[in-house]
Parts: sequence; C-alpha cells; structure tokens
Amino acid sequence: MEEALEARIAVRIRAEREARGWSLDQLAERSGVSRAMISKVERQESSPTAVLLGRLSAAFGLTLSQLLVRAEQGAGGFALHRRRDQKTWRDPETDFERRSLTPPGAATPLELVAGDLPPCASIDYPAAAFAMIEDQQIVVLSGKLRFTQGAATYDLGPGDCCRLGPPADCRFENAGTAPCRYIVAVLRRKS
Repeated sequence: MEEALEARIAVRIRAEREARGWSLDQLAERSGVSRAMISKVERQESSPTAVLLGRLSAAFGLTLSQLLVRAEQGAGGFALHRRRDQKTWRDPETDFERRSLTPPGAATPLELVAGDLPPCASIDYPAAAFAMIEDQQIVVLSGKLRFTQGAATYDLGPGDCCRLGPPADCRFENAGTAPCRYIVAVLRRKS
C-alpha cells in the first residue's frame, strides 16, 4: 500500500469515527480492534491490514471498498460527479427513472436523487423503506406530482417542496400528461 494512501486511510478512519461522535474506546468495542491499534493506525504509526480495515469498515456500516473510496477522495471532501457518469435505474414496470446525484463514496449522510416519473405512473413505497431516514424532502422541478404519505395527500407543482413526516406508506403519482421531474434530498440516520 503506498504511503500517501495509507495516510489518507488513517485520516479517513479518524474522520469516520469523529463524524459518529465515537471515542477510540467506542470504536474498539464496536469493531473488536484494540483501542491501542486504532490509535496507532490513526497516528500513522502502524499500517492497517485488510482484516483490520474490514473490521473497522463494518463497525462504520461501510463496505471495505466504500471506506477505501472515501480515503482515496482525500480529506477535502470535494468530489465532482458529472451527469454522464451518474448511474440511472429504470423501473421496468412504470418506466420511472432514478438517478443518483451524490458523488459515489461521498462521506456524508446526505444523498440527492433525481426522479423522472412518466405520465399516469405511480410508485408505492412501504413505511419500512424510510426507517433509516432522518429527514427527506421532495422538490418538484417540472410537471405535477401527487404525493401521499399515510392519510395525507399533497399536489405539488414546479418549485414546490414537501418534507416527509414520520415513516408511513408513500405513493409518488404523476396524474398529469407530462413527465414529472423532481429531486429528493435524503438525510440518513447516523448509525
């Protein structure tokens, strides 16, 4: 492992721990790695093994590859995610298109997602899909969106923003004749 990457891994491990408000003792307890070893790795006095990194990444709720990508991006946190590189997924049943706007590996609990819902299409999500979310807001860019959460229904147009309430079954519905384009901002709960 090259020295520059080892240094970035050390910085990333400390950043992940501090972002969660964990002490060295708390990370040691969650990961099964000794406090002394974590301290040595963070101070760049010891090179981390794959097993050690696997235990730490699991404690953070990350895959080893996610931890490494975050380290490779550096401490600055800047990451450009050009439109041409953004991955899209299309629902074969409704033709709904979902595109992740957030740069991959971003060290943030915030995620931005673009949605493109065709006319007369609807998507239903169970309350369980929102259990790990702290806050979620929808901003309509174009078209009309009827959003239902539990017993509440909102008709949204361009520029309208809606904050979701506590987890409940939801429906995104485009009853209009033009595609509805919107962005969803999701703030995941800290683990």
